[in-house]
Amino acid sequence: MRIGRAACGSGGLRRAGAALPYGRGPIAARARKVATVGRHLLVWDAPNIDMTLANIIDGRPTSKERPDLAVLGRWLVEQAGDEDVEAAVFINVAAHVAGPLRGWVLWLLEQGFRVFAKPKVGDSDVDDDMIAHLQARQRAGDLTAVYVASNDAKAFTAPLRELVLDRVEVTVLGFAEYAGGLSVLPELRFVDLESITGLFSEPLPRITLDRLPETGQWFEPMGRLGGISGLRAPN
Repeated sequence: MRIGRAACGSGGLRRAGAALPYGRGPIAARARKVATVGRHLLVWDAPNIDMTLANIIDGRPTSKERPDLAVLGRWLVEQAGDEDVEAAVFINVAAHVAGPLRGWVLWLLEQGFRVFAKPKVGDSDVDDDMIAHLQARQRAGDLTAVYVASNDAKAFTAPLRELVLDRVEVTVLGFAEYAGGLSVLPELRFVDLESITGLFSEPLPRITLDRLPETGQWFEPMGRLGGISGLRAPN
């Protein structure tokens, strides 16, 4: 099995920006009863993951800080077992990066990923397009598991809960300290991206206190001692 095996079926991406209602649970559930092979679907929110990485490292991410999606692809195939796998990366393309981004898109396609590219206009985003694709696959009736790589709790909490009600297993991939409610909802499985072995070449400079080693961990200062006055510690 390889990523993208189910990518060329008839249930392709909906037109960008098309408004789609949430799937009807009982209808989709009945359709799944006659499906012989389920589908595991990954949707990767590239703008959100990149923005979160920029916040973590306090700068623009380079290839050294960005995740290796080839590693993620192998992880996803292992999660799916004998079921079909589709992995889709969603990108919002500003005019000034269209040229440099082309090489990365070609690499993703060679790795078996589908890519949905949308021009960046004003404050446009790809959240609605990701949700529309999830709902289209839900209506197809063979969706058994979804993996959503995003920290955007505002955009994804409601549609992911709808999928859970339709008996779809939902996993959120993100960074716990930025994912808000997505990291703590009991009906969702949350996987911290940095916990996937090999996804990052080096540890990220994160301040997380919920995954400390038993022996403890040092955090180094980010400012000069005595250099900032007038700021009080939060309660």
